[in-house]
Amino acid sequence: MIHSALSSRRAGLRAGTCLAATLFLAACGAGLQPPQADAGQVEEDEALAASALVAVAGAPRAMAAAAPKAVTVQNPILFVTQVPLAGDPFGSRVSSFANHFPDIKAVPRGGDLMIRYPDGTLRNLTREAGYGMDGQQGANAIAVREPTVHWSGSKAVFSMVVGAPERQHGADNAKWQLYEVTGLGRGETARITKVPRQPTGYNNISPVYASDDRILFTSDRPRNGQAHLYPQLDEYESTETVTGIFSLDPSSGELRVLNHSPSGAFSPTIDSHGRVVFTRWDHLQRDQQNYSAFRPVTYANEASNAPRLANNDESFPEPRERSSTDAYGQVNGFTYNLFTPWQMNQDGTDELSLNHIGRHELSFNYLPRTFTGDGALADTVNASLIANRTEIDIDSGLFNLREDPRNPGIFYAVHANEFGEGASGRIVRVTGAPTLTADQMTITPVSAGSGRFRNPLPLSSGHFVAAYTPSARFQSGIELRLHQLQTDASGRLAAGDPLTPGIRKSVSWWDPASRRTYDGLLWELEPVEVVARPRPPAPTAQLDAPERAVLAEELVNEAALRQWMKARGLALVVVRNQTSRDRADRQQPFNLQVPGGVKTTNGNGRLYSISHFQVFQGNQVRAYDNFRRGRRVLAQPMSVQGNPANPGGPAGSVAIARDGSSAAFVPASQALTWQTTDPDGEAVVRERVWVTMQPGEIRTCTGCHGENTYNQAGAAASRNKPEALRALLRHWKQDDAGGGSVPRRRNGSSPLSPGT
Repeated sequence: MIHSALSSRRAGLRAGTCLAATLFLAACGAGLQPPQADAGQVEEDEALAASALVAVAGAPRAMAAAAPKAVTVQNPILFVTQVPLAGDPFGSRVSSFANHFPDIKAVPRGGDLMIRYPDGTLRNLTREAGYGMDGQQGANAIAVREPTVHWSGSKAVFSMVVGAPERQHGADNAKWQLYEVTGLGRGETARITKVPRQPTGYNNISPVYASDDRILFTSDRPRNGQAHLYPQLDEYESTETVTGIFSLDPSSGELRVLNHSPSGAFSPTIDSHGRVVFTRWDHLQRDQQNYSAFRPVTYANEASNAPRLANNDESFPEPRERSSTDAYGQVNGFTYNLFTPWQMNQDGTDELSLNHIGRHELSFNYLPRTFTGDGALADTVNASLIANRTEIDIDSGLFNLREDPRNPGIFYAVHANEFGEGASGRIVRVTGAPTLTADQMTITPVSAGSGRFRNPLPLSSGHFVAAYTPSARFQSGIELRLHQLQTDASGRLAAGDPLTPGIRKSVSWWDPASRRTYDGLLWELEPVEVVARPRPPAPTAQLDAPERAVLAEELVNEAALRQWMKARGLALVVVRNQTSRDRADRQQPFNLQVPGGVKTTNGNGRLYSISHFQVFQGNQVRAYDNFRRGRRVLAQPMSVQGNPANPGGPAGSVAIARDGSSAAFVPASQALTWQTTDPDGEAVVRERVWVTMQPGEIRTCTGCHGENTYNQAGAAASRNKPEALRALLRHWKQDDAGGGSVPRRRNGSSPLSPGT
């Protein structure tokens, strides 16, 4: 259809037709330059094009709204278009969390996978390959998201949902699935194939290539594949969430769980050091829906036939509201809500926040102390102990982290609030090289104050591209397009020229009760540079010298121990000194002693005794009879065979040795957290986040909230040979917890080696 406004104005029709034909021919590989309008017609033609939709000889119904000014992007840019939403409704495709929903209300169909060449030529890759449609959306309708280019620069992987209701109240059962596209070069033909052997029936998004060509992605598949646990509900709104990051070998179908994230993991990328860097929603707190209106239910375990418990009590972390204990008096209520940068190896080992950065380095202005009556504790962080001066408020976070290809270890991200902003906001620079400790990292705002940015992309040429809207609010009717960024007079990044002339489309769809229509500019999102890059190394976790020494002295073969754990889905966590804490953490007790053993203090204040290390596993056991389907994770004492008995300790605990160390076999591939307790089992210091370990992984922490540079007493990280590890290994060699596969031995009788 050609709008009547153009039919009486031949100059405007001629200009609009040429622009639309350019996009059509580019989609067919013709590679034409965008036309240049006569100087006297520029203003008139741009206004006409902004309200016109032109169909040319069966071309995709997409056209330019305004010819872009000159830009200096030197490599092709792959990106996606999206039919705009009415701002950022809860759980939409651009939301900070719960953005994986495939239903048409969350993600209207009509977008495409596009490529832009340095001369401005555009190709519609999905349309070339036979996906997508104009007008009324139906069986071949699509939405596209998050492409990532292969190391060779010759192909890309992305996520796409195919299909839309074809009638009022029609079925809307499509899922986000992974696809690969080839034919990115000029004159080539785009071919799109579905990634084989990926989980079906679930939403798979945010794919990236690993160094060995496995595909990493996030998914709402239950971590253990048990369908009755679907969907996992987050720890805030009890809303459906992705369960973590998975690793797929498409050739064999081997699928690994790299991390289990109770509230979601987002937008993974692999940096030049080989680390998987991603945003994780840290929201470890008690259930705010645990009251009668939602009719909560707690199951005895995760089994499909598990009985319901008589009560819905929770034990970790401390309550959301202020409470009291006999031992330590009043306890402040605790909630946690921060989108934090995280990292792990490509095999899932060594998961931790980026360089161990946490709320003390990010949200330092107000962090309530645990025990209100302990005057030595503080509600703020001593700013002189950390380098960062940009606070990332609780209820906000860092999104879409991408490394600068010219400056390894430097990342750019968007700082945005959790609700209603479409994960858009100001651009910040994050210093995250692996040589830095968390207290040396800085976060610096680098974008100008006007408008909102999304998906910042540092390019290999030194330039920047980002999605940008001039609107101060992420609201209905905004324009969101890709721009090259320029440096303004203050030295900050500001939106420069648009990368495209604007891509326009007219579509309609059932949502499914009402018929919706849209005729206008599409959003342009998630740019990636099409360029070959060196494959980074894939780091692997290495056992540190103190722990290696203990294994050698106890005649335990490390490979045999790891294999035994892998066969049983276990990992091993070792803490060298539970009394040693990072000097900046004054919110929880830091004057600590093991009865009859080590003591670490700083100044005056109450001295706390700690005797037990209690580990919790994230079990999906909370459901609701009057709310959403699915199950939420609760922290419950771990249940693992093979650890030494700990008489007098709380459930799921091991004893803390006199040197302050602890060691325990723990469940792998499942979210874990922990706390130290006093001799009576009362919590003293609590972990604030979840951590996942891999089968066979041996994870060492130097202290409780390990030291970044120095501990509370001004000492460096502990290097003691942990005596608790020695005790655990002696127990392991003599115990038959492995069902007979581990022979009983007198301690030190001979090495335990593979095959013995």
